[in-house]
Amino acid sequence: MSGGDKTMTHRFVPFAAPLAAALLLAGCSLVPDFVLPDPPVPAAWPDGPAYRSPPATSVSAPAPAGTDPARSADAIGWREVMRDPKLQKLIETALANNRDLRVAMLNVQSAEADYRAQRGDLFPTISGSGSASWSRVPAATTSAGSALGKTAGVESRSYSAGIGFTSYELDLFGRVRALTEQAFEQYLGYEETRRSTQISLVAQVATGYLTLLADRSLLDLTRQTLDSQNASYQLTRKSFEAGNATELTLRQAQTSVDSARANLALYTRQVAQDENALALLLGQPLPQDIASGASLDAQPVLTDLPAGLPSSVLLRRPDVMAAEHNLRAANADIGAARAAFFPSLTLTARAGTAASGIQSLFAPGSSNWSFAPSLNIPIFSAGVNEANLDLAKVRKDIQVATYEKTVQTAFREVADALAARSTYDDQIAAQQSLVDAYARSYQLSEMRFRSGADNYLTTLDAQRSLYSAQQTLISLKAARLENLVTLYKVLGGGWQ
Repeated sequence: MSGGDKTMTHRFVPFAAPLAAALLLAGCSLVPDFVLPDPPVPAAWPDGPAYRSPPATSVSAPAPAGTDPARSADAIGWREVMRDPKLQKLIETALANNRDLRVAMLNVQSAEADYRAQRGDLFPTISGSGSASWSRVPAATTSAGSALGKTAGVESRSYSAGIGFTSYELDLFGRVRALTEQAFEQYLGYEETRRSTQISLVAQVATGYLTLLADRSLLDLTRQTLDSQNASYQLTRKSFEAGNATELTLRQAQTSVDSARANLALYTRQVAQDENALALLLGQPLPQDIASGASLDAQPVLTDLPAGLPSSVLLRRPDVMAAEHNLRAANADIGAARAAFFPSLTLTARAGTAASGIQSLFAPGSSNWSFAPSLNIPIFSAGVNEANLDLAKVRKDIQVATYEKTVQTAFREVADALAARSTYDDQIAAQQSLVDAYARSYQLSEMRFRSGADNYLTTLDAQRSLYSAQQTLISLKAARLENLVTLYKVLGGGWQ
């Protein structure tokens, strides 16, 4: 080590030792011990007729080979649930382009930067400085020049260089560490919110896709119904013109056609709006072949869940975990508010050199240093510190209530989805039987009308009943598949 380096080392010694001692003292924390509230929900899901397991003749696909039945439902990946290749492609596109998800990811980055900035307050900010000054004053204004009677100006030059830190707070009572912990928990909360946004996006794309399939099925059904009713109307009109049918029969047939035409316009509009909604979720225009050739009956959606699934799985839902992190952040804030009642110690230190000539700036004897600790003892704050502590405690109580409500809401969402999962199959089976009965009824009533054994009103009623039952069946199939997507979402599963 050179002589200059030894000199700089000695310059730090006067304040390095007190600083190290003070750092050793900074070990106290006033953050309360964190206790997570007990989940305010039953340990098991509701039981009853609505919650029995679906029958073995479920219309959806079985679990894929190799699926571990003991694995928690929240670990099931979305690709294992949304197994339609076209739907998977849509979801991948949405995950790459959706703006809401992008904002959630940027919020995570922002919170992470805030945490790093807050964590920096645990350490002194050391900076180097250098300065130079030149000045000239009349000799008469100086004591030496006035005594000697000089009139010429006096010039002076000075140079200095050094390193140091200013107003570094020693964290004696954990205030800075509590704020750092708060920022860290908020960052983790944003990360869980991003996960929740991603799961919701996957579910929204799947639901939008199924809605599009359902509306296209309804559109196709309406076209077929319109063609059938239009053919009946043309036959009735010919019979009317030939004098074999009354005008009442003709107008009854016309009302059926006009009703189908109105529904055709309705479902055409809904299909277009479904496509627009999907395009918004994807963040780009829809592929041209979207949903072509796909049908609700052929949608392979996983229905099997691990047996004996406990309600504690809700605690791993991203929104519940985000609420927990927010509660932890509020708990840390109490520690920072408590620390305001105690003294705080800040340090300012500098070491460097100073000389009248730059060539002698680092010469022996040019060193200088300063060390200035500052102690602040709160004596009277007009109740500000007490109010801040009360505010921190109230905010924690708010977060406790928010956490418990989040868990309760999650329990209700899963219970509703389980009830729907268990009952949709029976409803669809009954509706399918109703469609078959209406189809046979319409066939028989039309035969009786053509043979003159019955009036057209009976045929018209049978035709309308069949069309309505077919519409309901399509809607039920779509609702059942959408419920399976909802079940995946509310269990907080598979965000990878």
